Amino acid sequence: MIIDDHTLFRSGLKMLLEEERDINVVAETASATEALELLKKQAVDLILMDITLKDMDGLEATRRVKQEYPDIKVIFLTMHNDEPYFLEALKAGASGYILKEAATTELASAIRTVMEGKINIDPALMEVLVTKAISENPEQQKNNTQTGGILTQREREVIHYICLGYSNREIADILIISVKTVEKHKENIMEKLNLSRRHQLIEYAIQKGLINLSQDKE
Repeated sequence: MIIDDHTLFRSGLKMLLEEERDINVVAETASATEALELLKKQAVDLILMDITLKDMDGLEATRRVKQEYPDIKVIFLTMHNDEPYFLEALKAGASGYILKEAATTELASAIRTVMEGKINIDPALMEVLVTKAISENPEQQKNNTQTGGILTQREREVIHYICLGYSNREIADILIISVKTVEKHKENIMEKLNLSRRHQLIEYAIQKGLINLSQDKE
């Protein structure tokens, strides 16, 4: 489902996405309220959500969707590249955040990634967030040292790959460890940091500068 209040944009996006063999746009609307009504009678796997809507902002719409339909994935497709929007989108339950300037091929790839249960964040936005977090925090080196005392080097590596959207199996293959070991590291990390949700871990990684963008996913 596409939720965006620009009719021409929705129509163009639908046409482009339906050129992909494995993607089918089953509904589109300019209204979050109408979208919630459509979901009562139309099965949807994933929603492409804009933030700025006339009747309800996309963040609140996402909260309502995830509350009523927790299995539906949400990707924000927006012009907003500001940190507050990005973090609030994750808190609302989104699995992806893509800027509208992204190519259709990148969006299709993001949809597939999210449908595999991973998180997909626009690389340009992630780089801006990490740079901003480091430059605006004069205590960054101190924080990194403190973090290093809490987490092991392996746990820091696991965080890096989690935030880039890698699955447990992919992380295990990269680090040459078992999937069970990856899962145990994740449990230890969440317990040490007193976190309970994935978006909290991503926020933490951004704030502490733990994401190394020099290692992009191939």
